[in-house]
Amino acid sequence: MSNPSRTAALVGAAGLLLGGCTSFAGTLTDDDPPASSPAPDDTDAGVAACDDRADPDPDRPEIALDFRLADDLRTVTGTETVVFTPDLEIEELVFRLVPNAPELASTGARLVVDAVRGDDVAGSGYEPLAAGDPGGAYVVALDEPLAAGESTEVELDFTLTLGSAGFDRVGADEGVSWWASGFPLLAWEPGAGWARDPFVEVPGETTTSPAADTTVRVSAPADLTVLMTGAQDEPTPADAEGRRTWTSTEPVARDVSVAVGRFTTAEGTTPDGVRVTVGVLPEAEATPEELLDATEESIAELEEFLGPFPYRTLTVPLLPDYGGGIEYPSSILQASPSRAVLVHEVAHMWFYGMVGNSQFRDPWLDEAFATWAEAVVNPSSAEDLESARGVQGDVGGAMDEFRSQQQYGAFVYGKGGAALMEAREAAGAEAFDAAIRCYVETTAWSIATPDDVADALADLPEALEVLEEAGALGG
Repeated sequence: MSNPSRTAALVGAAGLLLGGCTSFAGTLTDDDPPASSPAPDDTDAGVAACDDRADPDPDRPEIALDFRLADDLRTVTGTETVVFTPDLEIEELVFRLVPNAPELASTGARLVVDAVRGDDVAGSGYEPLAAGDPGGAYVVALDEPLAAGESTEVELDFTLTLGSAGFDRVGADEGVSWWASGFPLLAWEPGAGWARDPFVEVPGETTTSPAADTTVRVSAPADLTVLMTGAQDEPTPADAEGRRTWTSTEPVARDVSVAVGRFTTAEGTTPDGVRVTVGVLPEAEATPEELLDATEESIAELEEFLGPFPYRTLTVPLLPDYGGGIEYPSSILQASPSRAVLVHEVAHMWFYGMVGNSQFRDPWLDEAFATWAEAVVNPSSAEDLESARGVQGDVGGAMDEFRSQQQYGAFVYGKGGAALMEAREAAGAEAFDAAIRCYVETTAWSIATPDDVADALADLPEALEVLEEAGALGG
């Protein structure tokens, strides 16, 4: 779902700082004016043809997650219930255990499946996606093949150890805990089957997961606040154990993030009805109101050329300043007071959240597009991308083709974002934005591929030529 957050890396000579996502220089109080990018006119033929956003698959998975954070804030136990209706015949279910990836495991994070139940379950076990124990995937064998269009329901109990604090999707620090992809993640690509891509040493996402109708419940100590994916209900009153339960729903979540801590929150609603909730910790550099204003401004600026915000809500907990941000559907783990990072992560709500991709096979489809959108909004980010145009290497490589974090950042974020900016210049901003808007609307809630980008730009040969020369489209 995002970019595997972690340690920062320089994007070649461009000097773009990356973590879970890019982090160009800037703070939440920066007020660089948006770069000139008028919203596509609805009378434009390209936009008019794509006026209706694609609906999510009516047979998408139904997922219920029940988390319980221990009183020491270091361990999460949970139960996941999945109702899955494949579009291809299957004999098993495959779940990706993201916290067992080498880099996360090195922090002490660990995800263990404790039990599996289901009428169709014949057996289950770990499968290695990298060296280590337990494995990177958990496979549930079915007692007989399940035909396309038929459904099965399974329930998995699991234990998640959060590991040490730092810029990653799972961690705990003094008075705050967070976990994202912190459960067995259904690794299905509609039309293709199970994604068994290996983990890699380079920090970066490697997941593929479908949009799912998701409910999340979190039991946590009553003196803490929970901020997570989805539209949150008011928590229950404290029980006899001094705990409260928080519940949220998100009808189209590819994955889920949760943050629990002593957050002071602020809430607002955008003119288009998106409910934004932010939270800051006691020692935060930004106030809740500053973070709320910056988030609402980011949504407004991106909506001008990407179209309506994909979700009903957006939740942004500001973690300690580890440097960067990590995007999840309708939620952002913000680990930097940088406004540029915030814009980048909000852009991921379109690119990865709504328009999905195989983050192993085609990482540029979310990271380069989020970097491009950030640069359209922030002139300083656009200037930083200029020197990335000369980076030698293909934008469209898979995660196992990058030898280092620096190379990955230089090709995918730096050169990828720069190539999209150059393609926009070559085709004209209005025509290019309309074509990308069409790409966004027609591939909504699916797993997009580079061919979908090429189809969207078919009438803009100048743009196609730039992306082909950059090695994004295989040309």
